[in-house]
This record gives sequence, C-alpha cells and structure tokens, in this order.
Amino acid sequence: MNETILIVDDEASICQSLSAILMDEGFSVLTAGTGEEALKVIAEEMPQLVLLDIWLPGIDGLETLQEIKASHPNVMVIMMSGHGTIETAVKATKLGAFDFIEKPLSLDKVIILVNNALNLVRLEEENVLLKQKVSHQYELTGHSQQISELKEMITLVAPTNAWILIMGENGTGKELVARSIHHLSRRSHKPIVEVNCAAIPEELIESELFGHEKGAFTGATEKKRGKFDLAHEGTIFLDEVADMSLKAQAKILRILQEKKFERVGGNKVIDMDVRVLAATNKDLEKEMETGRFRQDLYYRLHVIPLRVPPLRDRKEDIRPLTERFLADFAAKEGQPVKTLSEDALNVLMAHDWPGNVRELKNIIERLIILTPNNVIEASDIPPLGLKQETTDAAPPPPVVSADSLKDARMDFERQFILKKLEEFDGNISKTAEAIGMERSHLHKKLKNLKVATKDGG
Repeated sequence: MNETILIVDDEASICQSLSAILMDEGFSVLTAGTGEEALKVIAEEMPQLVLLDIWLPGIDGLETLQEIKASHPNVMVIMMSGHGTIETAVKATKLGAFDFIEKPLSLDKVIILVNNALNLVRLEEENVLLKQKVSHQYELTGHSQQISELKEMITLVAPTNAWILIMGENGTGKELVARSIHHLSRRSHKPIVEVNCAAIPEELIESELFGHEKGAFTGATEKKRGKFDLAHEGTIFLDEVADMSLKAQAKILRILQEKKFERVGGNKVIDMDVRVLAATNKDLEKEMETGRFRQDLYYRLHVIPLRVPPLRDRKEDIRPLTERFLADFAAKEGQPVKTLSEDALNVLMAHDWPGNVRELKNIIERLIILTPNNVIEASDIPPLGLKQETTDAAPPPPVVSADSLKDARMDFERQFILKKLEEFDGNISKTAEAIGMERSHLHKKLKNLKVATKDGG
C-alpha cells in the first residue's frame, strides 16, 4: 500500500495510537493538531484520507471539512468526535464526510472504515483509468506491410521503458500510436498525460509542465499539479514537440535529465518517474540544421524512432479503416451500420488523402450523417479534389474579383489565411506561428476579414 492518511486531533495520545495501528496496516501516516495545520499538510502532501476530529482549537472540524472539500474534493474524510450527536453526524455527511465515528475509538472499527474509504478511492481511480481506456481505440487498423511492421515494433518496444520518437504527417495517427504503446506497457495502470507543445504559451510552459503553488504569480489562486506530476509512474506524451520554442525545449531537457523538478513558487523537490513519448510532423534533423531544435534534446528523445506512414502509401488499408469508422459511428450513435458500395470504395481509393486517416474519418462521418440510405454510393461522395501531380506548368493566376487594391489585398489575405487554417485543422496557435504572426493579432485579423473559426473567433 502507498496510501497516505492524515490524522487531525489535538490529543497527542490519540494521534500516537492511531498512527501505530495504521502504520502496522501498511499505511503512511501524517498528523496535525489543528485545522489550520491540517489544511497546510493536505496542500503539501495530498493524502488520500483524513481522520478529522470535530473539536479542535481554532477552526473546528466542520469548518476544516468544508475547506478540505472546497479545495481538495477527492480527499476522503472520516469525522471523529467524543460528543457526537445525530445532528452533527448528518451535518458532517452533508458537508461531504465519508463517515462519522465516535470516541472512545474502536480500533477495529477504524480499520474497517479506513479500508472502506480507501477502497472507494481506488475504485474511483480505476473508473477514471477505465474511462480513459474506453474513450480511445488503441488498435491500429490495417493489414498493409507498413502497418504490420509498425504493429510489430509497437509490440516489441511497448513493454520496455524506452523513450520513443513518433514521426509522421498530420493526421496519420501519431497519438493513436502513443496510446497503443502506453496501453501495452507495464505503466498502463497509470495515466498517459498529453502535452500539446504547440498550444502552450511560452510564459506558461513552466506552470503547465511543473505546476505551481498558490500565489506563485498573479492569477494563481490555488495550487496546481503540472503535467509531469500528473504523469508520475505513467507516460507523458509530448505531441508536436518540434513546435516548442527553444526556451521551452531547454526546460523540457532539464527535467528529462534531472528527473526531478520544483513547482513554480515552491521549493520542494519532486522526483519524477515517467516514460516519455514524443511526436512530430517535422524533419527534426532539418530543424536542428536551421537552429530551431536543440541537438541535445533530439538525442534524448530519439532512442527508438517510429515512423507512421501516410495513407497514400497504404491504400489497401482504406477498406478496413472505412469499415471500422462505419461500425464505430453506428455503435456511438446507436444506429444500424451503414456500408459502402464497391464504386464508392473505388472513389475513396482514387484519392491521395493529404489529410491522411483524419481526413478519411471526417469524410466517412459526413457521409453517414448526410446519406439517408444504408448503402453509401459513389454519387453520395462529395468532390475530394484532384491528385497532386508534379508538373512544370506555371500555377494558375489567383482569382481576384475586387475592384480596388485594398479589396484585392483583403481578398488575398482571406484566401491565404483560410488555406493555412485548413492546413492546421483550424488551430489558431499553429497557424499564427506558421505565418509569423502573434496569436492575438491573427484573431484580430480574422475578425476584420470576417473569417469564422472553430472557437467562434
């Protein structure tokens, strides 16, 4: 057992006797003599369970209970009292106490209550992990040689603790590969925590990764655990790792080397035990050559490289992927499974899928929703665009319908930004970085150009 229990009582003899019996049962035990001291210990140590006396100097047990449930709702609390009444017990339960026990304490009853409370904590943690597992389909779909080889590599490396760099174009399924590795690893009973490296502002990178203490900076109204803290004994997935600034890369490198960190505004050193998976859609060797990616970080992450092939290189997987998307959508919506005619499948096979598996999934869901019949025909499929062919012919001139230079410039900016937004799946942060514009400026530009975005900006 690794659970920690906090005993809060102003009688030293009770703290000593309870500590002894609980430690004999294999629990880690902390003690506090006042409600104020208890709140401080909870904030620093985050115990799973608190045995809390009602009659305390300073703020009493019920006030302390309210404070605990307000700031740490997942912490279980068992109330203790030598002057217990039914009214007090009911009030404590309404405030969120797990149970109420009267003094003089029956140590056998204490052990039973403690185990019942912690069993509930364990069950809730298991439910969170189960929901996480159910919400993600781990298995890679396809029978092509490329996918078969990738599956074999995943099966080989997943049970190890090796760090893995997953490379591939946007939409190929790099996150799915990362989750598959975690699911097959010895850490699967612990969470996988994703860090979207492209979406974290540079000024918040330390707070997001390492957490912060209450009052560490303006707006830090409560203590927050960082991504590395949340991933302890599990896996951390650094998605689009090449999109981090050099400053952020340096901070990541430091924690990966030292395997310990401090929260922003804190001085307590926290040990880190995580497996690192990273993903990128960029050529990191070229990024290093141009000075945009740190060489030392690259060699830290590049222990085992995995490459996810684009869909155009494994078109034989389009049929099983399509069948899976049709079945998954039907199960999610509680509807009959629709099918694709051979002609419709041939249309999909003829497309090069620049958006890869993500683009295929979006098209299938759109067809399911918009096609009234149970069989989707070729005529139901909207134009997917022409195959990209290499040619020496000059590109066609842009279509300009504006009468003035100002309108023409706005028209061009609108088309350019829409194209870039489409390339980055509507992600404002990535689009802004790609075109060399501040995120806030891009938002303002979109508003001026009357371009609607996913977040309504």
